Amino acid sequence: MKIVISNTSGEPIYEQIKRQLKESILKGELKEGELLPSIRQLAKDLHISVITTKRAYDDLEREGYITSVVGKGSFVAKQSKESLREIRLKWIEEKMAEIVSESKSLNITLEELQEMLRILYEEDT
Repeated sequence: MKIVISNTSGEPIYEQIKRQLKESILKGELKEGELLPSIRQLAKDLHISVITTKRAYDDLEREGYITSVVGKGSFVAKQSKESLREIRLKWIEEKMAEIVSESKSLNITLEELQEMLRILYEEDT
C-alpha cells in the first residue's frame, strides 16, 4: 500500500490519507479483512503526526470502510455487494462531477464531453 502526501496541496493531510485509502478499497487494491498499517507505523512512514493518521482512520471507520479491533489493528471492513456497488457509484459520480465542473470552466460542450467518454469507454473493449 502506497500513500503519497503532498505538502503543497490545499487538501489537509488526513483527508489525503483518507481519500487514498478509500480509493484503494473501492478499486479492490485493499481487500476485505486486509490488515492496514498501524496508526503509529503509518505516521512514522509518512513522517507525520499520529493524531493526523488517527483522524483519517477514525473517519474511515465512521464511514464504514475499515474496522478496528483493540490490540489487533485496523482492517478493511466487509461490504455487501450492494453496498459496495453503491459506494463505488457514488465515488464515480463525485469524479464525474469534478470532470463536468472542469469541462464547463474550459467551455467544453456536453457533446464533446460525451464523445471523450465514449472513446475512453470503448478503448478497453
